[in-house]
Amino acid sequence: MNTLLISGPGVTPYEVVIGRGLLADAGAQISPYVGAGRIAVVSDATVADLHGPGVVKALEGAGAAVDLLTVPPGEASKSMPELTHLLDRLLGLGLDRRSTVVALGGGVVGDLAGLAAALFMRGIPVIQAPTTLLAQVDSSVGGKTAIDTAWGKNLIGVFHHPRRVLADLDVLATLPDRQMRAGTAEILKAAILADAGFFDWLEGHVEGVVGRDPAILEHAIGRAVAIKAEIVAEDPTERGRRALLNLGHTFAHALEAEAGFEDDSVLHGEAVALGCVLACRLSERLGRLSTETVRRVERLTALAGLPTEIEALGLFEPDALIARMAGDKKAEGGVPVLILADAIGQAAVVRGVDAADLRAVLQ
Repeated sequence: MNTLLISGPGVTPYEVVIGRGLLADAGAQISPYVGAGRIAVVSDATVADLHGPGVVKALEGAGAAVDLLTVPPGEASKSMPELTHLLDRLLGLGLDRRSTVVALGGGVVGDLAGLAAALFMRGIPVIQAPTTLLAQVDSSVGGKTAIDTAWGKNLIGVFHHPRRVLADLDVLATLPDRQMRAGTAEILKAAILADAGFFDWLEGHVEGVVGRDPAILEHAIGRAVAIKAEIVAEDPTERGRRALLNLGHTFAHALEAEAGFEDDSVLHGEAVALGCVLACRLSERLGRLSTETVRRVERLTALAGLPTEIEALGLFEPDALIARMAGDKKAEGGVPVLILADAIGQAAVVRGVDAADLRAVLQ
């Protein structure tokens, strides 16, 4: 078991626990970190069928009063109607300011349930229990919660740090192979932006990550979370260095928005993987990154079974993607703010990139 501490200015310190059997031991892992009120376990219908009853039984065995609430699976649940419906259900169950939300699921559930907890009676605790690789290494850590709109991804949200994060490696056994590959994208991103040695290690071990080798997987998740923990501790509300964690995401969010957030059309991790490749190609075009380094990123991405060309995700008009990027939440005055790479392990915030250079890498 690996336990990492997340802290920083204005953040109540909390632990990210990485190990096996954490959900089976949910009573001991969660009960000491909640108040005397009810616990609402929020999950999607798929995850609830697999893991919901066991978590509820473990919590009830520890003396908690528990309700299991489900939302439809898929990115479409990160919406204002689903958020409103979830808040209504929490109120209808009689939850109060002593209550706690447990987000049991992938990134969609974590974002939706986390935002609901942040808004409910001006904020109640949330515990993140991520059940996808992507959520375990990225979205469950750091306190970002949000929903999507027709204007783009994650445009409405708040920072609401969890009380605790339980990354149970056992649940990854039920994860589809495509979701394992998608989650690996955030591990690659962490290495590209912050740790050249980790990138070197992944070149020899990424197939073991995707293939769920226990020791390899635990090391990869632990290192990716540690990278994020270090950056979040320095900049909890993304006023500075934390922006680097968005490497590839301006491209990725544009691709997801253009795809219409359709289930199974473009997975977030697939878009992030391609976004990181595109960011590196743009860095090369701007003279910031060597061609050989870009080839290394492309090879590792392909080795993980992730896309390196836009056509792999569908047909997208470059100008439509650029327009989406101009509406990204990081944009300033309608001009995209990009995270680009200067070397493996080094990234930078870059402003003022010409549209012609963006178009060149998007064609």
